[in-house]
Amino acid sequence: MGFVRFALATKHPGIGTHEGPFHLAYGLAKDHRIAQWDRDDLSEILAWFDTNLSVPSRFSKTKSKGHYRRPTKGIAWLRDSAKEHISRMNQLKVILERYDYEINMIRETRVGYLIYEDQFQVIAEPFSDTHTAPPL
Repeated sequence: MGFVRFALATKHPGIGTHEGPFHLAYGLAKDHRIAQWDRDDLSEILAWFDTNLSVPSRFSKTKSKGHYRRPTKGIAWLRDSAKEHISRMNQLKVILERYDYEINMIRETRVGYLIYEDQFQVIAEPFSDTHTAPPL
């Protein structure tokens, strides 16, 4: 079983790994500096994900007192069997790259300590040898 993640070239300040494209895509979908058709396409793709991909309740392995105040370490990965989800992510990637955002697709088989999983995705705290970012 393999996993796929889409990551920006920039690191997330809170967890120190390369962040995924959703936050950026939600912002651009409301940004009037980009073309209306791209905003419409982003909105449609994001609405599809809102309907077809669960949002996990947590991204951290720990359940200790105050865990909700600690920085999360979990990273979202799509299962390589989630073909429609990966296809939609590729559509998102094309739009974001049109506006000079570098998005990389990373493949991995050992994603880390599982925190959450469903039919389409897993959330995992990466092992020390898990590739979570594009090669330099």
